[in-house]
Amino acid sequence: MKFGIDRLLAEPELRKPLEGNRVALIAHPASVTADLTHSLDALAGAGLNVSSAFGPQHGLKGDKQDNMVETADETDARYGIPVFSLYGEVRRPTGQMMSSADVFLFDLQDLGCRIYTFVTTLLYLLEEAARHEKSVWVLDRPNPAGRPVEGTLLEPGQESFVGAGPMPMRHGLTLGEMGHWFIRHFGLDVDYRVIEMDGWQPDAAPGFGWPSDRVWINPSPNAASLNMARAYPGTVMLEGATLSEGRGTTRPLEVLFGAPDLDAKAVLTEMHRIAPGWMAGCALRECWFTPTFHKHQGDLCSGLMIHAEGPFYDHAGFRPWRLQAVAFKAIRALHPDYELWRDFPYEYEFDRLAIDVINGGSSLREWVDDEEAQPGDLDQRALRDEDSWRAEVADLLLY
Repeated sequence: MKFGIDRLLAEPELRKPLEGNRVALIAHPASVTADLTHSLDALAGAGLNVSSAFGPQHGLKGDKQDNMVETADETDARYGIPVFSLYGEVRRPTGQMMSSADVFLFDLQDLGCRIYTFVTTLLYLLEEAARHEKSVWVLDRPNPAGRPVEGTLLEPGQESFVGAGPMPMRHGLTLGEMGHWFIRHFGLDVDYRVIEMDGWQPDAAPGFGWPSDRVWINPSPNAASLNMARAYPGTVMLEGATLSEGRGTTRPLEVLFGAPDLDAKAVLTEMHRIAPGWMAGCALRECWFTPTFHKHQGDLCSGLMIHAEGPFYDHAGFRPWRLQAVAFKAIRALHPDYELWRDFPYEYEFDRLAIDVINGGSSLREWVDDEEAQPGDLDQRALRDEDSWRAEVADLLLY
């Protein structure tokens, strides 16, 4: 199959509208062609007038580790063009940045999760392109989590850099499709085009979204595997908890939790008691790890490893958002006074609990903390929102 960047390079008729225009590239380390040439080098090599580049969160080089670790603007040493940071002094492109090009090529590998900030970066770019009468092309890439949809919709007033609009946690779209939804939902008047993939089969085994003939390159420092991409719509909620998500280990965001003062086996037993149906589609393995940095640095943690891979993976059955929710619920049931929720600035939101920012509202946290709340209470709300989202985007699917 071919990604959008590969088709753009291989088909001269696709590139023809770019002739005579200044082109900007929004990219990161996973922005590569099939032969692993970075898109910036490939576009310049194809003779396009690349006049600027942009890096999202973690930077064009992907070297920044954590949330709210900013990247500065710089000049590219090879091409002498400005490289603007969209995660530094600004997260929304300025007028000066927009004046650097006529057409903006957006070539970011996404994870299929609302909270992954590249989604919001696309919205901000579209809004500024509409304001400054610029063109935006998305060079489409796979949603590695495939088409499954999961989670409650972001609530009105809960918008943030990790919540661009009323979508569920696992949205099931490619970024090219997401751009179409943004334009319709927000009523944007912008020149927009998607360079579609050729041959993407989001429901086909074994990748179910990620093609087996393409290598995995981290789109951000802690997105180290396809297993992580599948688990992420659940495990990302650990960023709003005192529990370790595995940062400071070799398998970040692939654990359901880790903490020095919890018994993972007891938590697993309680999860089976509360909502065994929410644990389908993967294997959970007791593990131990000592983070070298971040939460619980230097402390031996008891945790559960998620294996949404190989023979353990059921694409239709795996529901990571619910899996993470029942893990929280089990910990709360076993330890009613456990200091579960982390109170700190999260993605430039200073007045809300991080778990609420991450989940797009307080409903999941309140369900966890309410000892009377049952799995069906959260499930009913999520099912309603999931069905609503599927219906809303059905006509936007390109594949």
